[in-house]
Amino acid sequence: QVQLVESGGGLVQPGGSLRLSCAASGGIFSIGAMGWFRQAPGKQRELVATTTRGRSTYYADSVKGRFTISGDNTKNTLYLQMNSLKPEDTAVYYCAADWNNYPVDYSYWGQGTQVTVSS
Repeated sequence: QVQLVESGGGLVQPGGSLRLSCAASGGIFSIGAMGWFRQAPGKQRELVATTTRGRSTYYADSVKGRFTISGDNTKNTLYLQMNSLKPEDTAVYYCAADWNNYPVDYSYWGQGTQVTVSS
């Protein structure tokens, strides 16, 4: 059983930056992929960025060039560096993990962390 705990959310002005962290524990050595998703009020959850054990990455078009997904194996932590934030980036951000390298649906989810971009 994998446990995921996100942190780093908060209130930031447009154009600002935040770094989200996702601490993973419990059977993480078999994880094939991890990712960040977000859900804004009244909208469906959407994929933001993913990374696999082989270090391949994928980004949604809406965040390309502004967000960077990375991991630190020594700390069992996944990061999402978010720059040039826009009001439309406001959402609850979730960390997810799965045994498959390219999962259709992720098996493990964190509790989410709120990101609010507003002046």
